[in-house]
Amino acid sequence: MKKYLVFSLLSVVLVSSAFITEPDKKSKINWLSLEEAYKLNKEYPRKIFVDVYTDWCGWCKKMDRDTFSDADVAEFVNENYYAVKLNAESKDKIIIGQDTTTSQMMARSMGVSGYPTIVYIKEDFKTIQAVPGYQKADAFLDTLKKVLEWK
Repeated sequence: MKKYLVFSLLSVVLVSSAFITEPDKKSKINWLSLEEAYKLNKEYPRKIFVDVYTDWCGWCKKMDRDTFSDADVAEFVNENYYAVKLNAESKDKIIIGQDTTTSQMMARSMGVSGYPTIVYIKEDFKTIQAVPGYQKADAFLDTLKKVLEWK
C-alpha cells in the first residue's frame, strides 16, 4: 500500500511539472547597471533609458509591476534599448569612463526631482530628455518608439 501511495504521489508531481513552464524570456526587461550599459554602448551603440526610482516610491513599484512587466514593452526594450535601473538615493559608486560618481549624484545631474522618472540617453551618452511620472504600458511603448527616431 505504501509503495502504491508513493508511486501515485510521484506520478502526480511528475505530471504536474510538465505543465509548469519557464516564464517567457521576452516578458522580462534585461536590466543593466549604468556602467554595464556604458560599456556595451561603446561597442554596440543604442539608446539607453534609465528608470530613476526610490525604494519608497509607490508609483515606481506600480510601474515595475504594470508597465515594465508588459510583454510588448519588455520585448521592444530588449531589442532596441539598454535599460538601466538607478536608485536615486543610493550612494553606491558608479564609474563611467574616467569619472566616478554615485547613483544619487547621477540622478541629480540628470535633473531628476521626482519619482519615477525615465531619462532617455543618446548613443553618445548625452541626455535626450527626462520624463517624470508614472506611465502606462501603451503610452510608454509609444514614447520608446518616438525616442528611437531622435538623432
